[in-house]
Amino acid sequence: MTGDSAWSDGVSAAQLFAVDPFGTGGILLRSRSGPVRDRWLAMLRSGLHPSHPQKHLPLHTADSRLLGGLDLNATLLAGRPVAERGLLAEADGGVLVLAMAERLPSGTAVHITAAMDARQTIVERDGLSLRMPARFGVIALDEGLEDEFAPASLRDRLAFHLDLNDISVRGADEICLDAGEIASARERLRTLKTDAAQVEALCTAATALGIVSLRAPLLAIRVACACAALTRHAVVEQDDIALAARLVLAPRALVFPPAHEPGQPNPPLESPPESEAGNDGQDDQTPDMDRALDEVILAAVQAAIPPDVLAAMRAGALGRLRSRSSGRSGALQKSNTRGRPNGVLRGELRSGAKLNVIETLRAAAPWQPLRRREGANPGPRPLRILIRKDDFRITRFKQRSETTTIFVVDASGSAALHRLAEAKGAVELLLADCYVRRDQVALIAFRGSAAELLLPPTRSLARAKRSLAGLPGGGGTPLAAGLDAAFALADLIRRKGQTPTVILLTDGRANIARDGGQGRPRAEEDAISAAKQLRAAGIAAVLVDTSPKPGPLAEQFAKEMGARYLPLPHADATALSRAVLASVA
Repeated sequence: MTGDSAWSDGVSAAQLFAVDPFGTGGILLRSRSGPVRDRWLAMLRSGLHPSHPQKHLPLHTADSRLLGGLDLNATLLAGRPVAERGLLAEADGGVLVLAMAERLPSGTAVHITAAMDARQTIVERDGLSLRMPARFGVIALDEGLEDEFAPASLRDRLAFHLDLNDISVRGADEICLDAGEIASARERLRTLKTDAAQVEALCTAATALGIVSLRAPLLAIRVACACAALTRHAVVEQDDIALAARLVLAPRALVFPPAHEPGQPNPPLESPPESEAGNDGQDDQTPDMDRALDEVILAAVQAAIPPDVLAAMRAGALGRLRSRSSGRSGALQKSNTRGRPNGVLRGELRSGAKLNVIETLRAAAPWQPLRRREGANPGPRPLRILIRKDDFRITRFKQRSETTTIFVVDASGSAALHRLAEAKGAVELLLADCYVRRDQVALIAFRGSAAELLLPPTRSLARAKRSLAGLPGGGGTPLAAGLDAAFALADLIRRKGQTPTVILLTDGRANIARDGGQGRPRAEEDAISAAKQLRAAGIAAVLVDTSPKPGPLAEQFAKEMGARYLPLPHADATALSRAVLASVA
């Protein structure tokens, strides 16, 4: 989709939202702060009624300010409980603007979505029991990176998902919406409804596009009605349905039906031979109005999806390009620069740390009289606020790290080929999931007298297949060497800020010691020592017992390793990958 069409869709979304802000839910606007976003917001404001409230919700707003509660000052003055309205109730009848929606706390998102569903806020605390109306539309400003998104529960309730990041200032024309025309359309909207065939077509198209949420076709219906009201149509027409599909269904599409399947737009019809055409020439072509409505909907969606994304959808190689997350099962990490805010601490301005101005001023405020009396400001112009190094307060952030799954495969003995085949299939299946999770997979095989890193951490499926092809098997079982290699790789991954998980496929019968010497007792002693090293480091692990008859040996070894024990002697690649995903989730 080009920049011109993206801006055109942005204008259409602003108009339709202004007509029906409550029915459409709102707009998710992915755009960096700048002139393009400012022009779009100014355009939207020009179409809204000036008497309708427009409330801005700052990040990390307290629940008492969000929902309302006891007004302490008014209560003390009046001598009786006085309730205070929250931001959600104050936005009743207007628009709620969410800043930095990609960092919206989950608790705040729950309160907002609950109010959107119930059209009211419920306050039951501080001796108060209140129900206040809260009918509002939402403008969620998402400034996140490629892998940061607003909460899914909020995105699901917003009809329009816009992305203006690729639009230049020249491509963003300054437009002023006709508030009078939008007000007239709002009056006409009350009489417009879709028929059963249109509802069925939208639901069929949503299913064909892999959209599982029922809210998507419901929102598309409201958008189609708003479009008909805006264009002065007496009933909802095919063009209204097509535009609604373009704006609502296209951004949510996960797959696209293969060509020539039912519900897929037919290829262009060829002109019939002159001998087969009617004498009056009326059968030379099929009018658009005779096409199935679901075909029109899918054609509109196809036109709104970029060609490269559409090709990936049809090839089945893309679950969804826009739903990637960073390390879904990774550990929470503290950071000074990015992530979700996680409190404020005293600190110094170094290593990119971000100063929290409000908390810094709050820390310095009690000391101002004393510092002025001490003459801490000898300059000619006295400073209003005296701040010292000890007053600095730094905002801390937290984010989930990426996860790297390390497969450690026993490639020794007669069952090596079978175990390696399972590992190959499991790694490939897990890598397919990595396209969504943005996690990585590595593979270590041990046989003979040493361990070998066959696949460094990667999320490339093509690279994994090349590395896994033609692996040798057979020989002794240097289990200690395999665990030592896994520990070294896991430690390296941790130093990079990622979270390692070790998946060990073995029967637990070690017979090669760390120094390459033979002998089962010494080999088992070295293996237990290496296993305890992993447990002491706190590395998550899963031991998959591949013995034909699982016994207490491997289970006891899993306890020494601090790993989850999975007896899967006859597991195929699918069962193994499912077990691993369930274990590390």
